[in-house]
Amino acid sequence: MELTSKRRAELKAQAHNLDPVAQIGKFGVTPEALKHIDKALADHKLVKVKFIGFRETRRELLEEIAGATSSILIDVIGNVAILYREKQEVSS
Repeated sequence: MELTSKRRAELKAQAHNLDPVAQIGKFGVTPEALKHIDKALADHKLVKVKFIGFRETRRELLEEIAGATSSILIDVIGNVAILYREKQEVSS
């Protein structure tokens, strides 16, 4: 899914007041962290993830998270990333 720059700006503005739903700390991207982020995306579509450390590898970790959760990286501001995923339609 490709987003326009206008849509990215809208999502970034919507995320401004959100608190991070997960922290990636000394254990890195764990299966539990991915599961938690995936659930938060399913519930809210737009989430923030905070990194404790990982300055040099943050982008690679974010690509891993985005791939594992089928989400799009909207932006990284300092040590906080904004992820977005459209709500998936439930088929009958």
